[in-house]
Amino acid sequence: MGYFYVIGTDKRTFNIKEMLKEEGKVTSELKEAKYILAPIPLSKDGGVITGTNITCNDFISMCKDKIVFTGGISDSLKRTLENNNIKYYDLMKYNEVAILNAIPTSEGAIMVAMECSDITLSGSNVLVLGYGRIGKILSRMLHGIGAKVYCEARKKEDLAQIKAMGYNNIDLNDLDEFLPSFDYIFNTIPDMILNKKRLDLVKQNVCIIDVASYPGGVDFEYAKERGINARLELALPTRVAPLSSSIYIKQKIDEIIQDSL
Repeated sequence: MGYFYVIGTDKRTFNIKEMLKEEGKVTSELKEAKYILAPIPLSKDGGVITGTNITCNDFISMCKDKIVFTGGISDSLKRTLENNNIKYYDLMKYNEVAILNAIPTSEGAIMVAMECSDITLSGSNVLVLGYGRIGKILSRMLHGIGAKVYCEARKKEDLAQIKAMGYNNIDLNDLDEFLPSFDYIFNTIPDMILNKKRLDLVKQNVCIIDVASYPGGVDFEYAKERGINARLELALPTRVAPLSSSIYIKQKIDEIIQDSL
């Protein structure tokens, strides 16, 4: 069968732990465990495991001869896991999990945006950077609210799809000329796209919500220096809809284990 040793105290991890408990698959003894369930993202800063005081180095030591289920793993942590011959599954790399997880992420991003601005999303000029899983769902939700949605993309097929959906498309090469007009900017790109140069172009009262994986795609230090309201919002499903997200993840874990038997 195989027992799980669960690390982390966020709501999503707690819910999955309770589901596993009902199945008699949880142990409090690390040595008895075949699997380790760790938080998503695994680490927000590369130093400690999310929501714990466990250092990443100590975590690697704990994972010897175990199989790790987690997600949102940085490239450096992936290399460390692989260099130590630790088998792991990055659950956010599975399309079905990532797509379903994009729903609470998008809802959460909109919730945060409503909290951080004094104008409505409806009728506002809104930019979504990136047209991947989250970008597609977020754009649809924002359009439904009544926002004037602009989507940035690089690929011609994405730009065509954005236009077909009734949004305004922006090629990355033309982004700078549009930046001064936005009331809200949502970033889904895990690369430095809103650098100092581009932050100098945005409105002073713009609301920037970054939902990309750590460290995001915004120069937050410079944004703070300029007094721009920019927020890196990691693991939004844990705050917004932890039960729904837990169910998606648990189903994938069960599928992976079943396929390996």
